[in-house]
Amino acid sequence: MDLTGKSALVTGASRGIGRAVADALARAGMNVTLTARDEQAVTAAAGEIAASGPGRAQGVAADVRDPAAMESAVQRALSAYGSLDAVVANAGVGVFASIDEMSIEDWQRTVDTNLSGVFYTVRASVEALKRSRGAIITVGSLAGTNFFAGGAAYNATKFGLAGFSQAIMLDLRKHGVKVSTIMPGSVATHFSGDAPGPADSWKIQAEDIGELVLYLLRTPERTLPSKVEVRPTHPPGS
Repeated sequence: MDLTGKSALVTGASRGIGRAVADALARAGMNVTLTARDEQAVTAAAGEIAASGPGRAQGVAADVRDPAAMESAVQRALSAYGSLDAVVANAGVGVFASIDEMSIEDWQRTVDTNLSGVFYTVRASVEALKRSRGAIITVGSLAGTNFFAGGAAYNATKFGLAGFSQAIMLDLRKHGVKVSTIMPGSVATHFSGDAPGPADSWKIQAEDIGELVLYLLRTPERTLPSKVEVRPTHPPGS
């Protein structure tokens, strides 16, 4: 599938996986709308991606926890590029604490971002994607399959995201909209609050997820990879 001239929206795109995905899409010739909460950061990221092309890019400040903000971001994408062919719902947060130590605020922030935020993103874009017979890719985690101590909020949202993604896949394929979810293991990003370094070389790299998104978008129309689990090939001790 030739992606040249098609349009994509990527959430959580100022850095990490979202930034790498947006860069991969633009290099494939797609016109990309990047969203993130930090206007300065997302505008800078879009400018750098647009400069390297060949696809165009624009940055839009939008919080996935705000339904109106996501509706506005989709309209910005449609106004700039005329259609919306793919949405990559990547924005997420990680709060890890034992349940007896977790605050109500941290629980709500995790649920609102990782689960409700994806719903708001999909809801805002679904009619445009029906028109284009486009694609939705949600970025989950192996934490949506494997639970662990201290992961009550994170596990709950990632298990929920996996279920949400598979359910909407069944809802939307009759409209020609393909839905896939990517569930990565350890990825070298700023997610934990630390900048990736040489010690993270064994991990999946953010650009690897970008290539996986391209693979999914280029999969023949008759074929739907609905869930992709991806792990580091050589974790420590292997």
